[in-house]
Amino acid sequence: MRQTITISFASFNRAWAAWIGDRLERRGVRVVYLRWDSPAEETLVDLLRGLALAEGRVLILVSEQYFQLGPRTFAEWNEALREVVAPDPAKFAAVSVTGTAVPSAVAVLAPVDLTNMGDDEAERRLLDRLELRADGRPPDEGRRGPRFPAAMPEVWGGVPRRNTRFTGRDPVLTDAYRLLRDSEPGAGVVTLFGMSGVGKTQLAAEYVYRFGSEYDVVWWVNAESRVSCRRLLAELAPRLGLPTGDEYGERLRAVRDSLRRGTPFSRWLLILDGADEPDQISDLVPTGPGHVVITSRNLEWGAHNSELLEVRVYTRDESIAFIRRRAPRLTDHEADQLAEALEDLPLLLDQSAGWLNDSGLSVEHYIELLEGGVDQDVVRVSADFPVAFQTAWSILLNTLRDMVPESVALLRLCTFFAPGFIPVRLLREMSHDDLPEQLRGLLDDPLLWNRAINQLRQYSVVRLESHEVGADAESSAGESVYLHRMVHQAVARDMPGEERRDFVDVVRRALAEADPGRPTDTRSWATYAELVPHLPYADVLGSTDRRVQTLVLNCLRYMYFAGEYAAGRDLARRALDAWHELLGASHPRIWDLTYQYANLLRATGRLEEAETIERAAAEQLRQERGEHDLDYLRVLSGLAADVGLQGHYAEALALNEQLYPAYRELLGEQDARTLNALNNLGFALRLTGRYQEALEIDRRTLEQRRLVLTGRHLWTLFSEVSYAIGLRLLGRYAEAESIQVANVREYRLVAGETHQDTLRAEHNLALCRLRGGDRAAAGTLLAKVLDGFERKLGDRNLLTLSAAVSHSCFHREHGDIDLARETGESVLARYEQLLPQGHPFVVGARVNLALVLRNVGEWDHGLVLIERALAEMTEAVGESHPYTLGCAVNTSALRSLVGDMESAAELSRITVVRAAEALGRTHPLTLSARVAHAADLRGLRSRPEAAKVEQEALADLEATLGSHHIHTVSARVRNRPYWDFEPQAS
Repeated sequence: MRQTITISFASFNRAWAAWIGDRLERRGVRVVYLRWDSPAEETLVDLLRGLALAEGRVLILVSEQYFQLGPRTFAEWNEALREVVAPDPAKFAAVSVTGTAVPSAVAVLAPVDLTNMGDDEAERRLLDRLELRADGRPPDEGRRGPRFPAAMPEVWGGVPRRNTRFTGRDPVLTDAYRLLRDSEPGAGVVTLFGMSGVGKTQLAAEYVYRFGSEYDVVWWVNAESRVSCRRLLAELAPRLGLPTGDEYGERLRAVRDSLRRGTPFSRWLLILDGADEPDQISDLVPTGPGHVVITSRNLEWGAHNSELLEVRVYTRDESIAFIRRRAPRLTDHEADQLAEALEDLPLLLDQSAGWLNDSGLSVEHYIELLEGGVDQDVVRVSADFPVAFQTAWSILLNTLRDMVPESVALLRLCTFFAPGFIPVRLLREMSHDDLPEQLRGLLDDPLLWNRAINQLRQYSVVRLESHEVGADAESSAGESVYLHRMVHQAVARDMPGEERRDFVDVVRRALAEADPGRPTDTRSWATYAELVPHLPYADVLGSTDRRVQTLVLNCLRYMYFAGEYAAGRDLARRALDAWHELLGASHPRIWDLTYQYANLLRATGRLEEAETIERAAAEQLRQERGEHDLDYLRVLSGLAADVGLQGHYAEALALNEQLYPAYRELLGEQDARTLNALNNLGFALRLTGRYQEALEIDRRTLEQRRLVLTGRHLWTLFSEVSYAIGLRLLGRYAEAESIQVANVREYRLVAGETHQDTLRAEHNLALCRLRGGDRAAAGTLLAKVLDGFERKLGDRNLLTLSAAVSHSCFHREHGDIDLARETGESVLARYEQLLPQGHPFVVGARVNLALVLRNVGEWDHGLVLIERALAEMTEAVGESHPYTLGCAVNTSALRSLVGDMESAAELSRITVVRAAEALGRTHPLTLSARVAHAADLRGLRSRPEAAKVEQEALADLEATLGSHHIHTVSARVRNRPYWDFEPQAS
């Protein structure tokens, strides 16, 4: 039976694997090649155990690159080798093809060294390590196998030294090898194309070292010009032993004829590096049995009988691995930060990481320096990437300017968009009146436009993302292009000041004309999402054009409605600074901008800042314009929201009771702004605990919004949620859930799964299901909602905290009590940082935490916490507010647990009276208070009175919620009720 050996090797050492495999196959051994990979998500122990399952014996090629994939630490390798390999030494063997340090536990593999010797001795050592007889089956002398890796091809010239830090790129190398291997004679040409700095030359060099042992001739040619290409090809003649004279033309003809015929060598590899002008040198590319690898920025090689392989920037994993090799002092996280900042461009990663490794500068500080543009002072030119980035691009720009000047103009226009994906179609779609002379022809003439786009694409300056595959570039070029961040910087730095002024104005106009003008319409959000990133690059805040200023305001409004709060807040702050200087403090647009800014401050939890700004604005507008001015009323409505969210519920209600009739008088009953004021009045009533009145307001608002705005408008959907919340707070759980199910479906369709209002709707649906008894569905949805809010808004947003409160309460009763406690304590800490002491949300978080303490047996601690909460809640919202009544229900329970029966009974009695007056006899909270009071009476052994109170409460529970509702069933078996604080954040 044939013996099988599996060779495990790093791609870097493929030549060794091929030679060893060939030597073994000649001895009758069946060889399986297994390229070693080390994905970060799998442990080394698991990877080695998987390797141990390979067929036959496993031969590991020990090298520096084998152990650096990942990258992994030597400590990890040592542990894994001892755990997996040491117990089964017969399964593994190893040969060493490196002289550098390797993990100490590699000793368990007993590797034999194959370096610094000839092929005969290396083969003898290999066979001896595998216990194969060297005098066994003789080698097949008629078969040409791979060359011994330590031996150079017979002809070798011009090849750069190997980059020992070379990382990744296996798919491209494999594709190149496959294309050349499978090509027809005379057609073995592959072009590696891509932008400057992407590593084309390094990739070609690695191809040579990885596969060079299969060739007899390897010849590297600098093909940047026809002259240098001809000269270096001609210099191959004497190396091939061709009888020629000294004249270049004669030598060149002899070389091309020799390569075409394959004599004296048929296995040849020619590299044409930097061949950016195929029209100038395509006739010099030899044909024959050998192979040609071309590196170029110009994808026009595809029209010259070459296969094209695009070389893109590194994947993020490749970037991190490369940076760690170039700058070992950096952590994986720091390497990830640097790769993100440099967009994974290999040349810049090499030069920046090299500089960083020898400096004490932090990655964060270094990135700040880079944001001002790549500078020679913060990169280090290495032997592997010898041309500095800025220099390379300056050379290319000069070339483009000479060939197609319009391509440079277009490229410069692109720098006033954000780097990355640039919607250059906006330039074509805009009005072309009053354009600068140098741009008029470019934008008016489709042929010139396509020529400029294709010139940039041809030299890999940009990529056409929209139409790259299967499209006619001549007719469809120009939808969207991709421009790397560092190319963007290099071009911007090269631009004259006069062009800068003209070009930025053109891009501003293009962006303004692309404004849909409907920031609240979700169908326009994709357009706004495309426009927003380009605003700072076009310096829109410095424009006095009314259309551009309207674009800024509409983008801010979109960002508010789409939940892009932090980014919107920062843009609004910069806009205020710029427009105060540009327009003056009392310009009408300043008031519009102030309102947008305050909204975004409030949405990001900066309530006091919003209040300060809006109080000042309201006072100034009141004095200048009076109380019936729409700008004044709008600022006042923002102020009402500010004070309401800060816990000043009475003041918020008073302001909203003033605002609604004022809007109705000025604008009429059905104006959208009047309906917004009515909506805010309903929310203020809910905050003060007047649930029935709030429900009626929300119903009216919903009906009017459906009539005025249609059913799928965001504000209509928002009103549906508010109405469903009101129904739930009044105990009408089935009605609430029915409305909320349909509403969630509409929200997901209109706004998407991750929108904050969709999450708000899902939050209410989860609470409806929880109150209805579907605990499993409620728990799953609560977890999803909390995760969604944290991802969308962060963990300190009031909506996120509201979801965290519900999540904690759910786990306290139906899940993980430790998780409930951890979440409850975290919520309380975050509320205390965001809100003033005594705020109902802060106090309510203490109420919920006291219930957790009750459940874990810390009754005394819980009682202290709940007593404090009851006093603070009473002071904050009054003794008859539902928050205070619920807090009292929980306080009486803890008093009862610690044995203070009389005090517990008295508190529950008072709570029943107040709840009945405030909410009605059959409200769920009143019913809970009545059931709790019955329990306290039993504790005092007042059994007849307790029975009477209990029977009446049970009868009302059955009539109100049904005999099978979870609250009714729980009361029937005498489980003491509790109250969960639920913050009303919107």
